[in-house]
Amino acid sequence: MAARPQRARVQDVRDLALGMPHVTVVGGTSGNPVYQVGGRSFVFFRNPRPDAVDPATGERYDDVIVFWVPSESDKLALVQDPRSPFFTTPHFDGHLSVLVRAGRLGEITRDELAEVVQDAWLCRASPSRATKWLEAHPPGRSDAPPPVRR
Repeated sequence: MAARPQRARVQDVRDLALGMPHVTVVGGTSGNPVYQVGGRSFVFFRNPRPDAVDPATGERYDDVIVFWVPSESDKLALVQDPRSPFFTTPHFDGHLSVLVRAGRLGEITRDELAEVVQDAWLCRASPSRATKWLEAHPPGRSDAPPPVRR
């Protein structure tokens, strides 16, 4: 019998981001962690903002995480399905990133989250760093991400 896939958690976001090479963590405007590679953010915990609110109460979400994505088609693939925990807001129109509420991370597996984090890192890392990482993680290995389109 196959093991059940492990559901993603907030700690996994941190662990996976820090598991990528050359990552630094800086504090955002409210001290929220911003994970960077080469001074470029690829994952960050967002402050509550007026564009991401609970439709029933109007309260701002206080648990939004932002992930960079390689392309608009990757973004659409993550946000088009209404069952997906990933979403976007008009504030992010034209921005290559997706949002997810920490409270909904359990709707995806840790492996799916790893792909999102790895893709975020790959699209923000320098070409030489991305190439070196991809060479060390060839397709078919369990820790290899899907191909990134640049």
